[in-house]
Amino acid sequence: MACCLLMLPIDALPSCIQSLGIFDGLEARMLSDANRPMICSANESILSCSSAAQPDLVNSCCVETFGGLVLSTQFWDTYTGLEFSGQLLPANSWSLHGLWPDFCNGSYTQYCDLSRQYDPHPSPNTTTGTPSGEPVPPYTGDTVDTFLAALGKPGKTLLKWMKEFWIAQNQPSTELWAHEFSKHATCFSTFDQECFSPENLTRHTDLLDFFTVSADYFKTLPTWDWLAEGGIRPSNSTGYSLSQIQAVLKEKHGGVPFIGCGGPRWNETEAGEGTKDAGKTVLNEVWYYFHVYGRVQGGKGEAVGADMNGGSVSSCSKADGAIWYYERTEGSERS
Repeated sequence: MACCLLMLPIDALPSCIQSLGIFDGLEARMLSDANRPMICSANESILSCSSAAQPDLVNSCCVETFGGLVLSTQFWDTYTGLEFSGQLLPANSWSLHGLWPDFCNGSYTQYCDLSRQYDPHPSPNTTTGTPSGEPVPPYTGDTVDTFLAALGKPGKTLLKWMKEFWIAQNQPSTELWAHEFSKHATCFSTFDQECFSPENLTRHTDLLDFFTVSADYFKTLPTWDWLAEGGIRPSNSTGYSLSQIQAVLKEKHGGVPFIGCGGPRWNETEAGEGTKDAGKTVLNEVWYYFHVYGRVQGGKGEAVGADMNGGSVSSCSKADGAIWYYERTEGSERS
């Protein structure tokens, strides 16, 4: 088995295998930067958003120099809308939304490489989200799952996991995957085209790499388990407080994550009528923030809070017991 692994291009292997250190004595990934092969191990201790993580000081394939504030994001949906086609939510687990590269100040960009645009429904439909931005053309080719399947066992193994834990709502999951790669992966310096050989770009191993790394981060952030340990479980009869949810997840992650809510605003409900609290009341998303050492693919970093740049930590109501963490709809979850 080891011989088979070594015969594959290194950047065709899942990052969870690469990060085991199996290839530490080899050139774990031959990278092109000004036509020079580089070895990333020399940059493993450089933290993104630090003074050393500058593109004129390091190889940007080896250190995240563009989207240095990394977000691993998750959904809590109660249905998919495509249950009839077998698209179901994972039991006792949140689902993966994506892996995002924000700038160090908390702002961000999107659709940074239109030559790798696989999103059939770009949102927004320009690179800046404004009418003056470059238009993002809808993709009409083969779906991204076919690219993974064509890579053999590594792609098919990952695809099986994605079909269980990376689930879209009201659209095929393949469209969500394509959106996440096209909008976000292309804006990491460590997933730039220069970081892959032309052959591997043609084979779409950059998609395999990004989807694998996104899954790896998700697996370290078991939101459902953490909340359950704190006495917070999906319920159609018990509301929770934002402070409860924040306390549990901050303790587990190491920094306060962004807690997202949808549904009615608190001051639109009967209980909150007349208050100034316009926070929403249905829990549906969590964003975990990191600074990372070296390559994002290495999976090593430091947890940071969503408030590190003075930004918002939640769109939810702050009222006691105002947040609903609803149970999944019957028939929408895997048994």
